[in-house]
Amino acid sequence: MGNEADFRTPEAYMRRAIALAKRGTGFVNPNPLVGAVIVKDGRIIGEGWHERYGEPHAERNALAHCTEDPAGSEMYVTLEPCCHHGKQPPCTEAIIEAGIRKVIVGSDDPNPLVAGKGLAILKNSGIEVERGFLKEECDQINQIFFHYIRTKTPYVVLKIAMTADGKTATRAGLSKWITGEESRRHVHETRKRCAGIMIGIGTVLADDPTLTCRVENPSNPARIICDSNLQIPMDCKLVETAREIPTYIACCDPDPKKIALLEDKGVHVIETVSSEGRVNLKSLMRKLGSLEIDSVLLEGGAALHEAALRAGIVQHVQVYIAPKIFGGVSAKSAVGGLGVFEVEDAYRLSRPEISRFGDDVLLEFEVEET
Repeated sequence: MGNEADFRTPEAYMRRAIALAKRGTGFVNPNPLVGAVIVKDGRIIGEGWHERYGEPHAERNALAHCTEDPAGSEMYVTLEPCCHHGKQPPCTEAIIEAGIRKVIVGSDDPNPLVAGKGLAILKNSGIEVERGFLKEECDQINQIFFHYIRTKTPYVVLKIAMTADGKTATRAGLSKWITGEESRRHVHETRKRCAGIMIGIGTVLADDPTLTCRVENPSNPARIICDSNLQIPMDCKLVETAREIPTYIACCDPDPKKIALLEDKGVHVIETVSSEGRVNLKSLMRKLGSLEIDSVLLEGGAALHEAALRAGIVQHVQVYIAPKIFGGVSAKSAVGGLGVFEVEDAYRLSRPEISRFGDDVLLEFEVEET
């Protein structure tokens, strides 16, 4: 066990800011997760995080919770302070007015409205600035924000639950439950982190899901259904609860009468161009991005998984592997379609990470851009 001084190091202060930032998970999209800690004479005198979209940012929350005058103190903040007027006034103004002596920053903000301007304003006001402190750890919590601000399309996480032999259901089509309770709880944590969850119409017809987030202090993602020909039943759970949780149905063969019925239930219908008779996923991502849906958890079936990979919309892959073997040439696999012909045509994954949830193993990868 470390001594008390271990908790009064610059690294400890920034890691505390990172931990605070994560408390905003599920509530700040499409804004970034940000935490701030104010230190004076080796003591934390104020801390805060961005708690909810449209509400004060981490720096202002930390200043508001100071237990004494912050003049002459240091501020540790996970992301470059904003310097523009949005839903909230610039954090740089509050930092300068408070008399902060030094600002230690983790991540650079790629938002063109900020992007170095915030740090320049602080420096020009006589505040000492240190940038890139624990940058990799600070960057890690905002992969969604960095992708969205750069591309204006959602960061897509493809989730797969399968057996050790790669099956997602038995030959009878049964899949509940392949993985254990701990894995399923982690999936719901990911649902909370993402602004949207997407499935195909086949999953709706087979399972009639609700796609809610069942964790402590939940934040339900918007439900997105790829339904090229608008086959969705009017009495399914997703339609019946559309006024409670934002629900979007993407189609490419619109039926005006069906659309009117769905909209009367509170469903939002998104029309895209056709791609081989199906929803064009790239077009759909652009439309979702314009709606400020910055991230999507893809929990579709094999056909939708293959289409998403082929369209190049997936950034991250989560593979939960249960210690079971189903076997069977007719048992379903995670990714459908024809598949690649040559080995070198495979979808390439990188930066593997391994976690364990009960008896299950989670493999995570980034998808290499082609």
